[in-house]
Amino acid sequence: MKVILLKDVKKVGKKDQTVEVSDGYAINFLIPNKLAVQVTKKSLEVLDNQKQIVLDNQTKAKADALEIAKQLESITIKIPMKSGKDGKLFGNVSLKRVEEELDSAHHIKIDKRKFVDKNSIDSLGFHKLSIELFKGVIGVVNVHVVEEEK
Repeated sequence: MKVILLKDVKKVGKKDQTVEVSDGYAINFLIPNKLAVQVTKKSLEVLDNQKQIVLDNQTKAKADALEIAKQLESITIKIPMKSGKDGKLFGNVSLKRVEEELDSAHHIKIDKRKFVDKNSIDSLGFHKLSIELFKGVIGVVNVHVVEEEK
């Protein structure tokens, strides 16, 4: 029997894949547990519609990511920090702080887990941080760490 998998099934196939399985396996296990549906004209139409919706959502997400990457090019975040005589910071600038500054000053929400550079900033000056906004779309934000005025 040909079925369309609704979820990944170990040793059978991945989600949205059409596979041939034995009739008993499909009738007694896959279909009752909502892991698969039988292949019909209607089920193939639904599958095609779902694939098209996913493709449209990914296209829109990539376009949004490209737009944000373009915005990030022109942004420089200025973060004041206390520092010692040789330019070493007392503490460091975390990715969380950079994320909060982007949100508060420029209304751009980026999850700190999307930063490619996982290290925090520990010196004064200009730093470039890469952010993976979407698969294959990398944005760069400029961070200027300055000495805090006393």
